Parts: sequence; structure tokens; C-alpha cells
Amino acid sequence: MSLLDTRVPAVLLRTDRNPFHHGTLGAVRSLGRAGVEVHVVADSTGSPIRRSRYVHHMHSPPPPEASARQILAVLRRVADRVGRPAVLIPLDDATAIAAGRLRDDLAPSYLLPEMPATLPERVADKAELAAVCAAADVPHPLTLVPDSPRRAADDAQRLGLPLVAKWSRPWLLPAGGGLRSTQLVHTARQARELHARTAEAGSPLLLQAYLPPGEDRDWFFHGYADRTGAVRAGGPGRKRSSWPRGAGLTAVGHWTPNPEVRALAERITGGLGYRGVFDLDFRRCGTTGRYHLLDFNPRPGAQFRLFEDSAGLDVVRALHLDLTGRPLPDGDPVAGRSFVVENYAPLAALRTPPGGRELAWYAGDDRAPGWAMWALWARHVSGRLRQRLGTAASVPAPRPVPPVVSRAAAPSPTSSTSSTSPTDDEKASS
Repeated sequence: MSLLDTRVPAVLLRTDRNPFHHGTLGAVRSLGRAGVEVHVVADSTGSPIRRSRYVHHMHSPPPPEASARQILAVLRRVADRVGRPAVLIPLDDATAIAAGRLRDDLAPSYLLPEMPATLPERVADKAELAAVCAAADVPHPLTLVPDSPRRAADDAQRLGLPLVAKWSRPWLLPAGGGLRSTQLVHTARQARELHARTAEAGSPLLLQAYLPPGEDRDWFFHGYADRTGAVRAGGPGRKRSSWPRGAGLTAVGHWTPNPEVRALAERITGGLGYRGVFDLDFRRCGTTGRYHLLDFNPRPGAQFRLFEDSAGLDVVRALHLDLTGRPLPDGDPVAGRSFVVENYAPLAALRTPPGGRELAWYAGDDRAPGWAMWALWARHVSGRLRQRLGTAASVPAPRPVPPVVSRAAAPSPTSSTSSTSPTDDEKASS
């Protein structure tokens, strides 16, 4: 008999068009292996996920910048196709926020955790998170919200360089605009130029004190807060490598007991009255040793499958069990278990640690997505390489060296040279 109620299907929702979102595949496999009918509402163009044997049906998603009403319309269409109440699992911040606000409109077609409608948006907003951490007495890097480009440059000097720049609501960033949700800023000029793009970004710019990475400093916690508020399933993990290196998503992670990180996760979710799946990112300060909360994601993290315990429970299965009224089994943590994203850490994928390992893409019982990923990844890498080579080829040729002039025709030492001398801003950015 399955651990889950197989009479209740699941609908996975994502508007982000990233074809390499392995967290979606993890959710498909987790529920599909338990016998649940899985519907995926996401862009399937070239996606390896549609090749999974555990996908019952792929549905066309709302556009990436869809309004809540557009998302509601799509979900109602999917509900008509599914034909019975389903557990809804948002897999990106935009859909988690929309689902929270639309909870009453989505009932009874969809099952969702009960919590304040605006809470997912509150914790996902980087500016709001600073206030949330202060209220809960959870360490958070010093964060400033400048109100002008000039103030951004001043605040950059105040915080010290380098620093971290974040857009408060990254899910509003326009696709293809070149703006990144988070980046390292090295000069006051960079901070000023970023702030000048606030209208384009759609939310305020935050400047945050930089906590340098290092050995044993990057941690995450995935969990599920059940209907009583108790944190079940999941656990603390240590990020061993990331993509891009030093600042990106988890490429290799290990399940590592850490009572301090767990206590912080329980403190902040309990204080907020949060219910449902969550993914927290921490960085330990090398000077004080304190763990600072960097991000609160109100949905499953991409590497949630790291935390499958001895009873076969992970955060997505915990959500399905709780919302369908079934008890959550008590399993033991599998300390030392690892999770590897093969295309980001191919060498790590060749090694199996003593605690066991799960790959993001390859699975013996579901091989097609893994093969499709490698074909897609090869095209992606070759395309990026061609783009870089094309950019390099388009750089104008250097100007010809001017002929040597006689000493009499040469400019005097007191002549103006402003056209070739670096400006103050250029000096600051060097």
C-alpha cells in the first residue's frame, strides 16, 4: 500500500521557463513513485521533464509575467481537465505568492495549506525579510534600501565594498533584460547604475553587507510546517559546491545535522505562523560564527530530494499527506546523504558517498529525462560558447597607431588630455 492517498492527484505549477529546473523533476518522481497522478503546469518546450514516465499530463502554463487572475484562469482550466480535487504545489516564488492570494478562489478544486494570504509574498520579498528577521531575532546581514542613485553610492561606501545587491521582488524582473536577482557589487558606481534601473526592475534595490563564503559557511534548511505549525520532514544541509561558483544554486549538497540551523528555522516559521513547504538559505559569518538567514523561499527548493528520510518522507510527500488528512510517519535523518546536479558538478556525480546519493537528473527507473538533459545541456553550452565567440569577434579593431610627430608639433605638457584620462568614476571601478 502506498504511503500517500493515491486517489488525490497533484498539480505542479511553475511559470519560470528554465528547462533545467531539476526541482520540478524531483517533485514529479517523488509523487509518481508513490502512485500519485502528477500533472505539470509548466513550459514543456525542450524540457527533459516531459520525458519522465511519472508525468501523467503536461499542461500549458501562464506566461512568465502572468497576473494572479491569469494564473487563476489557467488553474481552473486544469482543474476541469483533472476532474477532482488535487494538491497544488507551486514551484517558484511567483506562483507560490499567487496561490497564497488565490487560496479561497481555488477551493475546492485545489488543496493548499492554511496561512495568511499575503505571508508567502512577505517572506519572499527581500526587503520585508530583513524586518521579519529583526522581529524574530534571527541574524540577517545589514541591509539598506537607498531611495536614489546618489544615496545608493553613499550607502555602498557606508556598508563597505564589495557588497551584495538584490532586487526586493526578483519574480518581477523582466525576462531578457540582463538584470540578475542578486549580484556582487565592487564599486559605488555600480551601485548607482543599478539603482538607476529600478523602474525597469519593478521593485526596490537592496544593498546588503557581504558575508564572504568559505569552508562550512553555506547552509540551507528544507522543511514542511504542518497544520499545527510543527516542522516535519526535511532538515539542514551543507552546500559543498555551487553553480555559479561561490554564489549560485546548490550543485553538491550534504545532509548534515546542525541543531543551530534547525532552531533558527523553527523560530522564524513558528513566529510567522507559516504553513507549508519552505526553503531557507543561511551563511555563517566567519568572524562571529552566527548563521545569517539570506533567503526565505515559500516553496520546495530545487534540491529538496536530498532530505528523504528512513521512512521515505520528503517535504513534498509531507505536504500531500498532511493536506489529504493522513499521518506523517516518523523517520530518521540519513546523515551524510548527498545530492548532486550532474550538469553542474559532473565529477561529483561519479562518486557515491557512504551515506548514499541522489542525482538530480539520472534515475535507474526513469532514465529518459537524464538523457534528454545532456542533449539539451550540450546545445546550451555550445550556444553560449558561440555567443561569446561572436561577441569577441565583434569587438572593433584597435585604432591604427598615429604617425610619430616631431617634437615641435607634439602637445605641450600643459595641454588638456581629458579625452584620454580616466574619470573619477572609471578610477573607482578599476
